[in-house]
Amino acid sequence: MLDPRRHPYRSDLAAATLAGRVEASRFVEGQAYQSRAGRTPIAATPDDRAARTSELLYGEIFTVYDRRDDWAWGQCATDGYVGWLRSQALYPDCHPLSHRVDALRSFIFPAPDLKAPPRDFISLGSPVSVVGADNGFAALADGGWVFAKHVTPLGTVESDLVSTALRLLGVPYLWGGRSTLGIDCSGLVQLAMAVAGIPCPRDSDMQRAELGALVADRGVPPDLRRGDLVFFAGHVGLMADPHRLLHANAFTMTVAIETLAEVSVRAGPVLATRRVSA
Repeated sequence: MLDPRRHPYRSDLAAATLAGRVEASRFVEGQAYQSRAGRTPIAATPDDRAARTSELLYGEIFTVYDRRDDWAWGQCATDGYVGWLRSQALYPDCHPLSHRVDALRSFIFPAPDLKAPPRDFISLGSPVSVVGADNGFAALADGGWVFAKHVTPLGTVESDLVSTALRLLGVPYLWGGRSTLGIDCSGLVQLAMAVAGIPCPRDSDMQRAELGALVADRGVPPDLRRGDLVFFAGHVGLMADPHRLLHANAFTMTVAIETLAEVSVRAGPVLATRRVSA
């Protein structure tokens, strides 16, 4: 069976591209929208009380296949994640992306003026469409402005995954979070990969199956390196050095560094170690 987290199908409705691969009462063509909100929770059900499973960041494309009141069901183009979100974050005008946010976080202003009240925040890694410049600010295609030194052209990369993840030390842990206001373990890995220009799936089990090359299938290998990905049951972190793990975790409720031995006491045995070359 196709993974419903990454393939938009339900028993009553599915994407037209999945016709012949899944069973559904009807198949529909999706419509692409672009997010203009700094972050928008994605959930498995259209309910504000539902736990978020992921987030849509500013500038990302979301293909909508179904609507219910002011909720939209569809798929995030960045990592293929499927779910429900509040549709007020989405706009039908999809602007070509040219830059990404390179600051830990920045603000979207209504004018190229640092004294103007910001309309939203924007997180590290968020894609933007820059169409001009004025007064030290970059003009965005949707009418907003961001401090020009806080964005960098797409294709600019930071190959050291740990350097990126270290910038998030102390950021609160948030289940389903992908931004620098709150992030979960796989979100931290995904963000570090994104800044390195490496496509990365959303959840830790997907990352364990798909990222990089396998170093060890079980247990702790003797040659752990900075940047190696270490996987536990339902958890993942980056080795800051051969002995310490950098991870977003629910024990400290932050992005933190602990010894691998400390983490193993709580999280259980290491299930796999993988190495990624940026």
